[in-house]
Parts: sequence; structure tokens; C-alpha cells
Amino acid sequence: MSAQFLKDPDAVLDYAIDWSVSYLLSAEQITASSWFILPQGAVNDLAIDTMPPVVSGVATVFVSDGIAGKSYQLTNRITTDQGRTDERSITIRVEEK
Repeated sequence: MSAQFLKDPDAVLDYAIDWSVSYLLSAEQITASSWFILPQGAVNDLAIDTMPPVVSGVATVFVSDGIAGKSYQLTNRITTDQGRTDERSITIRVEEK
């Protein structure tokens, strides 16, 4: 089960996945990190603002917008210098605060 968070439609918030805790091997580094959001398509849907570089195995993303009452799946996909790939997701529910 993925972690769940609440977000106001007007907020720009950062979310992070720490891959160093239970995934990365000793000295393994993340070489690629991408984020995507499902579902997409409607005006004002949750949007990715920025994706800072991965630091110490922690992938971070800033998101904005979102439609009140709607839930989104925010997924981070990584590749490591050992050739491993994986993805983890969190759920963001948008509610007026």
C-alpha cells in the first residue's frame, strides 16, 4: 500500500521517496529518476513543478494544482548504477483546506 497525503489545490508542496532506507545496496547510486502522475488530462489536474536532483538516495518532486475531491497516484521510477530499476508510488488526495 502506498503512502497517502492531503494537499490543497493552491499549495505547491514537495514529496520525497527515500530509496536509501530499504532499496539501495551499499555504495549504489541512483543514475536516473523520473516522476509521473495518474490520472492526467483535465485542466487543473495535479502537475509536476520541479524535480530537484536526487541527493543521498532521496528523490524529491514539487507538485501544484489538483482538483478538489480527486486522488492522484504520484510515481517515482529510478535506475541505479547497478542496472536495477524500480518504482514507488504515493497517493495524493486534493482537498480544500
